[in-house]
Amino acid sequence: MALWITDECINCDVCEPACPNQAISMGPQVYRIDPDRCTECVGHFEQPQCVQLCPVDCIPVHPEHVESREQLWERYLRLQREAAPARAEPGAATPPPAPQPADGATPR
Repeated sequence: MALWITDECINCDVCEPACPNQAISMGPQVYRIDPDRCTECVGHFEQPQCVQLCPVDCIPVHPEHVESREQLWERYLRLQREAAPARAEPGAATPPPAPQPADGATPR
């Protein structure tokens, strides 16, 4: 379930740096969330950080992007694979292994 930022956003700049997937950016009027990058913080945190930090409660689930936790986990893994070449530069630290889903299921 990708999230979205409604037009009630006050552009407080709290959500953008809190997103571990760089899914939040400034849109024409208010911040926006890229549904192809939003994992609702699955793989990083227990709760979506933008929702936790938003002072005006304007970040609901996007009704056009309802997804299961498994789908969000798969997106997290894809984003990690895409980021791996950038982290593999000489002298870069080896990334820790990806966390397992809370239900103990083994990701594919």
